[in-house]
Amino acid sequence: MIEQAIEIPTPDGTIDGWLMRPAAEGRWPGVIQLTDIGGIRPSARAMAQRLASSGYTVLLPNVFYRTGRPPLFTFKVSFGDERTRQRFGELVAPLSVAAIERDASAYVDFLTAHASVEPGRLGVVGYCFTGAVALRIAAACPDRIAAAASFHGGGLCTDAETSPHLVLPRVKARLYFGHAVKDRGMSEAAIERLDAALRAWGGRYESVTYEGALHGWTMSDSQVYNEEQAERAVRALSALFASELQGQPASRA
Repeated sequence: MIEQAIEIPTPDGTIDGWLMRPAAEGRWPGVIQLTDIGGIRPSARAMAQRLASSGYTVLLPNVFYRTGRPPLFTFKVSFGDERTRQRFGELVAPLSVAAIERDASAYVDFLTAHASVEPGRLGVVGYCFTGAVALRIAAACPDRIAAAASFHGGGLCTDAETSPHLVLPRVKARLYFGHAVKDRGMSEAAIERLDAALRAWGGRYESVTYEGALHGWTMSDSQVYNEEQAERAVRALSALFASELQGQPASRA
């Protein structure tokens, strides 16, 4: 596998990150992999490497480049700790809806122009905070995004005028939502509301709750990492991208 550090100049600053692709010569379907709020770190890079090795050119951008470069935390993250909450706020604050849409164009343009990416539509996947970002990217670039996935995404369906689910009418991609249980950021009631919005939207989607999997279960460095359900998430993502980006028959994980 080939892995290289990249920089993408934008009017908002320079997006740093990594580009990963198979070692064999050729062009591969492009995928944007967004990190959780912990940012780019060994566990996130390992996930991107694994995806790339299965036949994709994967862009792993620093979603939080406006605030800083990795490592984004100089202390141990502890949910409920004031210092952690303050840092979360610093990372999220610059990511307005308009900022996310500008970043979406930057990611898509970068991948589309890269010599290792085959022509065609792209995929995007987000985790935790960026589950909603993945959905917004699909809406911002509907003719370029063929598949979008969210795992333990928070705040996907709220009462706010800017709730992510409200972008669904603009989305043309096939969607996949993998929900955690007992998730304060995405309660059972919120999942039900999202499912109703998805049915009204009328596009292709799956919305699945991973039993026994708590918020953050896909991250190998998380205290709630659930290997069995994390592997199930990998299979679901692989099936989604294989179907929509590689033209293979759809399957269920």
